[in-house]
Amino acid sequence: MVRPMRIGEIEKQNLESLRKVRAFAILAKGDTPKAIGKETFLVPSQSDREKRYTVTHNGEWRCNCPDFQKNHGMLLCKHIQSVQIFLKLREKEDILEIKTELETNEIRCDRCNSINVIKRGKRKTKAGIRQRYECKECGRRFTPEPIKHRKTNSKLIALTMDLYFKGLSTRKIADTIYQFYGIKVDHTTIMRWINTYMAKINGHVNKLEPNVGEIWHNDEQKININGEWFYSWNTLDSDSRFLISNAITKERSDFETKAVLKKAKRMAHGINPRAMITDGMPSYPSAVKDVFGEDIIHVYNVGIRDRINNNVLERYHGTYRERDKVMRALDSVETARQMNENLRTYYNFIRKHSALNGMTPAEMAGINLNLGRNRWMSLITQSL
Repeated sequence: MVRPMRIGEIEKQNLESLRKVRAFAILAKGDTPKAIGKETFLVPSQSDREKRYTVTHNGEWRCNCPDFQKNHGMLLCKHIQSVQIFLKLREKEDILEIKTELETNEIRCDRCNSINVIKRGKRKTKAGIRQRYECKECGRRFTPEPIKHRKTNSKLIALTMDLYFKGLSTRKIADTIYQFYGIKVDHTTIMRWINTYMAKINGHVNKLEPNVGEIWHNDEQKININGEWFYSWNTLDSDSRFLISNAITKERSDFETKAVLKKAKRMAHGINPRAMITDGMPSYPSAVKDVFGEDIIHVYNVGIRDRINNNVLERYHGTYRERDKVMRALDSVETARQMNENLRTYYNFIRKHSALNGMTPAEMAGINLNLGRNRWMSLITQSL
């Protein structure tokens, strides 16, 4: 007889959390549990498309999958948890709450700024369930919300922005939100949120002065704008990986190259690099000397296999393509410039880099905004 393995409560929670992630993946793939009785469901196997596992809930949850049987019912398998999540999403009364998570535990009245507040019920809205508070000083009842004058939950807006810059299309984001939270958001609304708040965030972060190093990289890549090819230029600091500036031009002449480098110098608040690394484009040598002076060291015509190379910037181009390929093509130069600026902010302030020991380029460049766990939410709040 095989004795069931004893596991601690913390280990059990960790193991069930892993299975919960897989349960979400089942639903995200469209494998909805099928009810064949009041308390019985069929859930598709993820390894054998022809197989179905039976999940029952007669006082306790049970499943006939190998995982549940192996653990003698001590752990809720992914099939059971997918049914539990499905039932919550199906019932309007049990819509998953998207709670507004402020980066501080100190709730203040939005009228008198007092911290003498108490909880006063909850409001159920289309955007989820929101905690209400009452100020003991002035009597005002309010819902703490970092983004004012928006009926939509702030955390939902931050979530859509994060998914967008990680490569999902606005239609897929809308579908994901509906699947997991039961909230219908039109894809055009999501795009409007992104444009509105990125404009505010970009204006905020562009005022900050990064402490960039002495070696910069510059490179360009071709992008498709409404059926025509343009060049997207990027300038990056070697030490911090901070993306200093970007630009879009139709040509790669001396004039355009100088304009790109002048913008980089301006965005770095007048700092001159000691060395500039570029590829072998003919317009670089004279433009680099004209903008940064004769004393600059220009490492020219580098390749990916050279000891000194532009690979750190090529890696950013990969990040750019993750977003670009979803859009298929940009409809105007202005749209392309806006996307470039948005991606620059995402790359510098949101995306953590393994090469930087889990830090962002902004943090490496001495810009510490204390964004906390929900970096998008904090960045939105600070920019308003």
